[in-house]
Amino acid sequence: MESRSHALLGRAIAGERSALARLISRVEDRAADADDMMATVHPRRARAPGEPRVIGLTGPPGAGKSTFTDQLVAAARARGARVGVVAVDPSSPFSGGAILGDRMRLDRHALDPGVYIRSLSARGHAGGLSRAACQVVDLLDAVGFDEVIVETVGVGQGELGVMEVADTVLVVLTPESGDSVQAMKAGLIEIADVFVVNKADRPGAEALVRELELAVHLDARPGWKAPVFATSAIRGEGIGPVVAALDAHAAWLRDEGRSAWEARRADARVRTWLDLVAEDARAAALADWGAELADLRAGRRSPAGMPRRSP
Repeated sequence: MESRSHALLGRAIAGERSALARLISRVEDRAADADDMMATVHPRRARAPGEPRVIGLTGPPGAGKSTFTDQLVAAARARGARVGVVAVDPSSPFSGGAILGDRMRLDRHALDPGVYIRSLSARGHAGGLSRAACQVVDLLDAVGFDEVIVETVGVGQGELGVMEVADTVLVVLTPESGDSVQAMKAGLIEIADVFVVNKADRPGAEALVRELELAVHLDARPGWKAPVFATSAIRGEGIGPVVAALDAHAAWLRDEGRSAWEARRADARVRTWLDLVAEDARAAALADWGAELADLRAGRRSPAGMPRRSP
């Protein structure tokens, strides 16, 4: 008998939006049959970069990532591409549900049948992404989207997970980033394929552009060098050159950057597996050591004195 998740997958591939929404929820919640269903999904992007193209947006809070996502969606739709958006929000430490959920800037695309927008709760997962983000990208791939945009929580230096999920990582900063850019520089240079200094009409924008260009120039690693652009996403200014740079990076991945892309995909598959292992281990520990957990809560045990499973 076909499982519920498998049935939903078939309906989602046939174009049923409500089935896709329920399927993503089952994957996010680790429904009993979700792992078996995901094991049958064979993403097109396993074959080559750009099938679909996956763009990651990251950067500090307030940089305008959602506004920039809106502009990228508009650019993709203008050339007829079907777009999926995975927007990861911070989560409540009490319920685990998403807080903020600020998708108002994407409202103009809400009724477009060629656009699918889904918010995921980070649920405390490190790296600026939800544990399910990579699997959700694979589902959007499986149902036929041409482009997927992944927008991270927005906490800065720790958002290295996006480079494993995305083909191209766009780092959005603002002139106010200032000291945070200094603190994040090594990590940013490592993950960024394209830099954007947004809200470029504000004081300090030109200086930040020059600082990033110098940092890229001094990066001795071979391969792609991240270009730096000044934009005002809310006004739609400077978007065209950024889209052209994203296209250029996609072309580079298909040619001389193919080995770098394959390494990222390999890291992503391992990361997703380890995330699932860790989640299962946490659940098993909570189920198996209830009495010990009560002692820990009461202060009769220390965390270091709690039992742990053998490797």
